[in-house]
Amino acid sequence: MSRPTAQVLTLLELLQSGGLRTMTELADRLGVDPRTVRRYIDHLIDLDVPVESVRGRHGGYRLAGGYRLPPLMLGDDEAVAVLLGLIAGRGLFAAGAAAETATAKIRRVLPQRLASRLDALLESLAFTAAPAETPAPSSGVLLTISDAVRHHRPVTIRYQGRHRTVHPYGLVAHAGKWYVTALDTGIGEERAFRLDRMADARTLPGTFEPPPDLDPAQRVLDSLASAPYRHEVTLHIRGSVPEIRTRLPASVAIIAEGDPWHRVDIRAESLDWIPRVLASLDLPFTIERPAELRDLVRALADRLTTSADRLTTSAADPFSTSAADPALRLG
Repeated sequence: MSRPTAQVLTLLELLQSGGLRTMTELADRLGVDPRTVRRYIDHLIDLDVPVESVRGRHGGYRLAGGYRLPPLMLGDDEAVAVLLGLIAGRGLFAAGAAAETATAKIRRVLPQRLASRLDALLESLAFTAAPAETPAPSSGVLLTISDAVRHHRPVTIRYQGRHRTVHPYGLVAHAGKWYVTALDTGIGEERAFRLDRMADARTLPGTFEPPPDLDPAQRVLDSLASAPYRHEVTLHIRGSVPEIRTRLPASVAIIAEGDPWHRVDIRAESLDWIPRVLASLDLPFTIERPAELRDLVRALADRLTTSADRLTTSAADPFSTSAADPALRLG
């Protein structure tokens, strides 16, 4: 009985993605019955692909560990996704050179037709944002920490010149930086550590139990919002929390929900930006502290009022525009 090549290759891709795949899952993904899946598995085994069968209630199929697949085969959409991901991801790691060489390797193994089309895409592509200038973590540190998170293993790190032992809970990428939420065993407190500030990371023997209901991303945001800065700001804002979050994200402000007023705490090195944010929110607010912020809000209100009252009657005024001038129109 013939076996559709495309289906067999799809099965291989599913197994290649890693982990144990149940018969039910494979049958559903391929749109065939379990007996057909077994025939496809037999075909892969005939091609010397080491597919392992795991028996039992939670059994299924997987590829043998360490198996190296044949040369890369990508469709048009897959090739575009991979190459654009490599280009857009430069600067997220200390792996700029690695991204360059990986892009070149993928480019070399693609069919000429697809390679030429991707060359045209890359040559015509421009990004409005410059690559991230934030120092990036080393791939060794990133992989060590991620493995420790997965297996609940303690890690010793050299962080800003000091050695610490931590229990890493989760990795978080935020605003171009990489963080790990972890328990600093030396002081018995949870912290968010930046990976680019780690000079070394080594796994230690033993395991630990992470706290229940863990949300590493939220803990990083809370840590950023409560970091010590020059000014401590407390506001009361009337409106919905989603409305407030449009201008004051979780990494900037901590919101204690109320009815109908919400308490908003902000830590800031400078107060200059806060009046503009409050104006853009367009929600009722009161300032509990500091008094200096009230003066800044009044000063902004005076400037806006003066600008609104200013008359631009002269055609030579640099702020006046002519609707009849086509050069001033945006299409």
